[in-house]
Amino acid sequence: MEGLSSLEGWALIATYFVAMMLLVVFLRKHKKTKEEFLVANRSMPWLLTAFSMAATWVWAPSMFVASEKAYTQGLVGVFWFVVPNVLTLLLFAFFANKMRKLRPEGWTFSDYIREKYSKRCHNLFLIESFGLQTMSFAVQLLAGATIFSKITGISFTATTIVMALCPLAYTFASGIRSSIITDFWKMLWIVVVLLLGLPIMFSSAGPEALFNGLGGVNGGFSDLFSGNGLMVTLSFGIPTTIGLLSGTFGDQMFWQRVFCVKADKVKRTMITAAFIFAVVPISLAVFGFFAAGAGLAISDTQLTNVGAVMAFCPKWFLYLFFVLVLSGLISTVDSIICAVSSVAGHDVVKRLAMNEKWHERIQKNIFLFILFANEVRAARFAMIAVTVTAILIANIPGLTILYLFLLYGTLRSSVMLPTVFAILGKRMSERGLFYGVLTSMIVGLPIFAYGNFTGNIPMIVFGSLFTILASGFMAIRRKRLKSGPLEMVVKIDRSEMDKCIEEIKTLGAEYFQCADRMEGHIRTFRNLTESAKGTAKDIRKSVSHYKQLQGSMRYVRQKKQSKFNHKKSRRK
Repeated sequence: MEGLSSLEGWALIATYFVAMMLLVVFLRKHKKTKEEFLVANRSMPWLLTAFSMAATWVWAPSMFVASEKAYTQGLVGVFWFVVPNVLTLLLFAFFANKMRKLRPEGWTFSDYIREKYSKRCHNLFLIESFGLQTMSFAVQLLAGATIFSKITGISFTATTIVMALCPLAYTFASGIRSSIITDFWKMLWIVVVLLLGLPIMFSSAGPEALFNGLGGVNGGFSDLFSGNGLMVTLSFGIPTTIGLLSGTFGDQMFWQRVFCVKADKVKRTMITAAFIFAVVPISLAVFGFFAAGAGLAISDTQLTNVGAVMAFCPKWFLYLFFVLVLSGLISTVDSIICAVSSVAGHDVVKRLAMNEKWHERIQKNIFLFILFANEVRAARFAMIAVTVTAILIANIPGLTILYLFLLYGTLRSSVMLPTVFAILGKRMSERGLFYGVLTSMIVGLPIFAYGNFTGNIPMIVFGSLFTILASGFMAIRRKRLKSGPLEMVVKIDRSEMDKCIEEIKTLGAEYFQCADRMEGHIRTFRNLTESAKGTAKDIRKSVSHYKQLQGSMRYVRQKKQSKFNHKKSRRK
């Protein structure tokens, strides 16, 4: 079966993004406050968020590596990719639930590190977060542009630009809510298309192709811990497991959704997401088994799933599969954009506001004021910045999906154990946490990267284990007490006490001011009272005089009346 024409490819892409934009048109009624833009007012329904979690975890590796490993390394490769992927979400469910209880009104995990430890530890978590999101973004663009250029002949660079700008448009307008709602429909489409494709492929290729492909295209990959299977376990299985298990712990995409969903539905959301997600790599791995069992000659093994669809399915299904791949990649892209916006809109803006020098610069510089004086504006600026950077990285010649996946997977593992310890309440020293994560980044990551580029399996394994263990070990390390006399140095931190004293002084000054005003009021009241007493005396005198006048008037009237009566009687 032939691929799609460029016109068909552009038509599908345009239709897809028009549909996504229509889905978010109705979200414009929500006021774009910081809480709405970054965490959707913490009120997202759990089922929508579960589908969004699953769609976010359906990134390029799960869509391409699953089929590639099934084709090249059979059941062994699939096992070491699918099982850790699903276990990661199940394990994360319990830690996410505990974290939400610790910070019911939280924004990012990195900000929790700042509050509990220090700014310099926070800096390392910011480096990990921004580095991870940027490389992950580039992987999605690289994967999408590779497959679409192969299928349709569309320009690689043009595809990366379109795939980046379209999700940027609706996330820029409506924030995380638009990502979660569109993710629900994307994931629903992915599951339906895969479940539709499996029986089509089974009837076309036959059951023999499936069973023959379980050992990979060359066979010999059916045992996990012997022969070729052991090589896969050491070179791919262990590094991938470490990278995947640490994937959610060091990734703001997932923490952001933890803070978006209703607080009492976090665990249910994550467990449901794990089972929804499992459909994707398992189904795509079956595509790879069919391709291997049928002996398809696929030169670029990254596109094994596409080769299987083109070989065993009708052309109309290729249209559906094209949109499926687009949905899987874009669901991660818009999640990455929102994750970067939340870290920038909360962590970065808060740090700048806390720094007096930067705060003054922002107030004086109109450009900095426009960018960082408002959380939503800062978040949107970060969206644009990460999009441009990812497009540039994706267009670097010679990059492969697998290498980038392993590289940023190891970067995430540098903060996994400190993240777990922080959530569980394990005691970590600030100094140990800082130097532990720093050591993992500047020592473990280069060793792992060099091992991958040279194909040195022992170095790959050592680099992976060193990266994940060094940070955790150094963070909780404590010096043993030496035998001998015990000396105790007591340091009193008076900073809080001094603040309280200053507050008391301020309140005292206000009290005395109030007392002075009260005395003035009392004097005024006394004067008014004395004046009232004088007025009362005058009133009493006036009343007495009035009564005397009344008595005199009555006496005069009586006298006149008696005279009148006397005259009247004389006349008679």
